[in-house]
Amino acid sequence: MAGLWGRCMALAIGGERSISMRLVSRLPDARSLASAGDKTRARHYKGPMAAAQQPDVEPKPLTDLAPFEEGDFHVLSDPLNRDPQYNDRRLVARRKLGVIAKIALEQLTAAAKQTGGALDLASRTSLHQPHMFNHMKVRRMWAYICRGKKEKTRLRQTIGAELAKDLDAAYRNAHLCVAIESDALEVSLRIHPEAWFDGQNLVNRTKKEGLAVWLALLNSTPGYRLRLDNWKGEWICGQITSDWLREFFKYYKPGELGMSIERRWPAPNGARAAVLDAQVPAQLVSELRNLAPLYRWTAWSQESDFLFSK
Repeated sequence: MAGLWGRCMALAIGGERSISMRLVSRLPDARSLASAGDKTRARHYKGPMAAAQQPDVEPKPLTDLAPFEEGDFHVLSDPLNRDPQYNDRRLVARRKLGVIAKIALEQLTAAAKQTGGALDLASRTSLHQPHMFNHMKVRRMWAYICRGKKEKTRLRQTIGAELAKDLDAAYRNAHLCVAIESDALEVSLRIHPEAWFDGQNLVNRTKKEGLAVWLALLNSTPGYRLRLDNWKGEWICGQITSDWLREFFKYYKPGELGMSIERRWPAPNGARAAVLDAQVPAQLVSELRNLAPLYRWTAWSQESDFLFSK
């Protein structure tokens, strides 16, 4: 993956190049349909607000990994990211992300069984259409790997039904993430402020067991950055010291701030050749797998139960 990073940076620094765009043609809007005489289709055009109210259905992932294309990034840029006529094109990218997470999950589950363990994880993908939830703009799409139904049930029993009522939302759980934006790809481990129980589990575990193990796990992922929400400051994995971690925990407050361990590969318009390589999806699967030890040590589970430890 270091090679991918180098190619991305070289292309980004070298400036924009002319790359032929393989994009799906824009569908006609209601006015153009009417002017063309197709009154029936124009009458049934629902508009963006109707699309925003439709319930989301998790799409079936692809059967195999597929390389990214220029169009996967382009439809997340302004103003296309608010246009529902590009939903079908964004669905293509969503399914590509879905199969990356699915294969990573299958490999993680198989590896756990080989060592006599078990992982209860599930994968899901994010919205590909403008929706009230994403403020009517699809600027970013992602696939999650987070705790499965059995682990959610155990967590509900631990923290109580009232505190766990919104647990079904994937982002309210610590999760592994592979994401695409108009100008980048990303792999990360994320804890949302509303996943306070996972954040508190991490804080309690480091207090009880010390910083050494988490520090070693962080520094085993060079190229990643430990971050707090949208703070400008960051701690570079591979170079983190105990003093830096103490500084991090000085500011990190579960329930108030989110945290992430993330790596991004730039994909600016005109310089995306590196991220369009056919090997990139398999490399992203490998990156998700490499974050699994950090996830298992950090997030609350039966094997990492420090939420109410004394």
